[in-house]
Amino acid sequence: QVQLVESGGGLVQAGGSLRLSCTASGRTFSTNAMGWFRQAPGKERELVAAISGSGGSTYVADSVKGRFTISRDNAKNTQYLQMNSLKPEDTAVYYCAARAISSPVYYTRSMSYDYWGQGTQVTVSS
Repeated sequence: QVQLVESGGGLVQAGGSLRLSCTASGRTFSTNAMGWFRQAPGKERELVAAISGSGGSTYVADSVKGRFTISRDNAKNTQYLQMNSLKPEDTAVYYCAARAISSPVYYTRSMSYDYWGQGTQVTVSS
């Protein structure tokens, strides 16, 4: 059974930092695109960042560019989202996602991902 488990969320003051981790079990994703999405109350789920299987190609949404960094450690079957200079508008549930089929590129649409984590809450206070 494939599972994606996020960790690292929590409550932080504006300007602070958090690092989210997403560890996969049940299969390896070393050649598969992965991504981070978030959903704030009353809003649609949106892509935050995406990364190719090798980690050589990444995408970061304009709203977090320069503040968030996506990375992965394929030896640990884990991806990360480093979040710096957090703002109250970053408050959301953050979801990890992984694509089932191997690919050399990243994907920006949620429908491209087959596996999802349960989500971790990030709350940024002003």
